[in-house]
Amino acid sequence: MKLLDELMGRMRFRVQENQRAIVFQNGKLLSIAGPGEHVLPNWRKSLEVVPYDIITGAVFKSPYEKPLFDKLPDVAAKHLSVFRTGRTEVAVIERDGRPFDVLPPDSKLTVWADAGPWSATHIDISTDLRIDPDLLRRLVLAGKMNIITGATVAEGHAGLLFIDGVYVETLEPGVYGFWKAGRTATVKQIDLKRQSVDVTGQEVLTKDRVTIRINLAAEYRVTDPVLAVSAVKDFSDSLYRALQFAFRKTLGALSLDQILEKKVTIDEEAAGKVKADMAAIGVEVLDIALKDVVLPGEMREILNQVVAAEKQAEANVIRRREETNATRSLLNTAKVMAENPVMLRLKELEALEAIAGRVERLTIHNGTGGLMHDIVKLRDE
Repeated sequence: MKLLDELMGRMRFRVQENQRAIVFQNGKLLSIAGPGEHVLPNWRKSLEVVPYDIITGAVFKSPYEKPLFDKLPDVAAKHLSVFRTGRTEVAVIERDGRPFDVLPPDSKLTVWADAGPWSATHIDISTDLRIDPDLLRRLVLAGKMNIITGATVAEGHAGLLFIDGVYVETLEPGVYGFWKAGRTATVKQIDLKRQSVDVTGQEVLTKDRVTIRINLAAEYRVTDPVLAVSAVKDFSDSLYRALQFAFRKTLGALSLDQILEKKVTIDEEAAGKVKADMAAIGVEVLDIALKDVVLPGEMREILNQVVAAEKQAEANVIRRREETNATRSLLNTAKVMAENPVMLRLKELEALEAIAGRVERLTIHNGTGGLMHDIVKLRDE
């Protein structure tokens, strides 16, 4: 058969179901061959056949595209499908009901028609870059995110949407997608939960020129995320600096003794201004605490000595007070005994009982009448 075809000046070729072939004669486009066996004149081997796999290569990328549509428009229209987008639209190209590609604005896609069925959904992006949630899920599953910007707003946060740097709206927690098509969409997340900030190791010069270090802590929450972002570059940094300034100014006007005595109330005096300043930029300061006042090493030693001296003085006062009370008690007892012989006699008997309990034998001369005036002899057996 091959020899016969050559003798008769013809070419026989076969196109599979998953193929199409562009046929050239003497270098000129002749046709597009579909599935089946084809026999064409091939004098002087003038025919050339270029096959294409339309399943794995559904997109038609060929230098022959323009010549085909220019010279063989009916043939090109039968075998090829062309999708285009305008300046302000994108198109979702679907193949057999599934996302195949996404076209950005001012784009074109040419595919083999029989590799379909094909469909296209055109979306106007002139006023809104947001992607429908259902479409976004389909595109994510299909891995078609080439012109999509995704953003997730976490629970307890607010998402501020900016288009080309201009605030547009505040997004609730959820998943969002935006078209990347000539304009830029960004989402800035703002934490609305209660947060804390620590200001540690801040040096302050007191009124009596003692350098101390203070540690502060504050709790806050954002009440107006748009204002908090637009009023200052970084609202958390602004709170940090406000705490620094307020406490330096307040503590710098007090002596060291005043600071140590009024430690609990100092932060209350400074907190008012900090809270007012932060409320003006959409941040509510809930609590401020002056945690620690750290003194220099030599100052700590001096204060320890002062405290030790004060405690020693207090102990001496207490000791003298107790001695005075004891002396006064003895004096009162002596007066009672001097005025009451019976009481004196009872005391003598108590003393005798105490002595008798400590010895085995007690000898008393001159009777008990001279017990407290004469010598009491104690002798072991």
